[in-house]
Amino acid sequence: MHNYIPLIPPPRWQDLLDVLIVTYVIYRIAILIRGTRTMQMVVGMVMVGVAFVASQVLGLFTLNWLLNSFLSSLFVILVVIFQADIRRALTRVGARSFLSPRAATAAASDEIATAAAWLAARRIGALIVIEQDDGLGDFVESGRILDAKVSPELLETIFMRGSPLHDGAVIIDGAQILAASCLLPLSTNPNVSLSLGTRHRAAIGMTEDTDAVVLVVSEEDGTISIARGGVLRRGLEAAEVLATLRRLPA
Repeated sequence: MHNYIPLIPPPRWQDLLDVLIVTYVIYRIAILIRGTRTMQMVVGMVMVGVAFVASQVLGLFTLNWLLNSFLSSLFVILVVIFQADIRRALTRVGARSFLSPRAATAAASDEIATAAAWLAARRIGALIVIEQDDGLGDFVESGRILDAKVSPELLETIFMRGSPLHDGAVIIDGAQILAASCLLPLSTNPNVSLSLGTRHRAAIGMTEDTDAVVLVVSEEDGTISIARGGVLRRGLEAAEVLATLRRLPA
């Protein structure tokens, strides 16, 4: 009697494509949640899963029953907990950068940095949103449409005290100012310092919900800050602002 060793079929190109797609999706999810509260939640869910397996192995029947009841509703729990992240991820799937090219943000870096330095020196508050991949149409519509080329003089005029457009944010796409006096969402993160004013909380809130970069000039002390990914960097010099803006992807 012959013993036949089953042959392993050679991998198909579809299998390689499948692995690459899944790997890319996992990578993008990791990038999306890195450094956020969502990452802490993911770690917590992994620990619950480990506890469930351990309770089975060790025969901890009551704990296993509780964890099993919890995990049976895992899909609904994940949707509730991560609804904001799911919404943001789905938005980025249809981001404009996949459909059409946009002007390089670096084209307006010097103008934005110059205006920020001028405003900071005079302690004039400002809130400047620089659009990235996520479309900001809803926020643009909340303000006054300008569709004007970026220039230091125009930005300075918009935020000048007494200007009808100085309240709210300016939204910039590439080298164009899309709108001024736009309304932004305030951060709901309980860890945000209570000492921060409305502009800074709006900058953080905007970058929690989108991939935009937000520049803030404080009218209290004239400091310049940049928010990105829900994180606020404060007390930047004009050179640091310019270097940060020039590093933004085109």
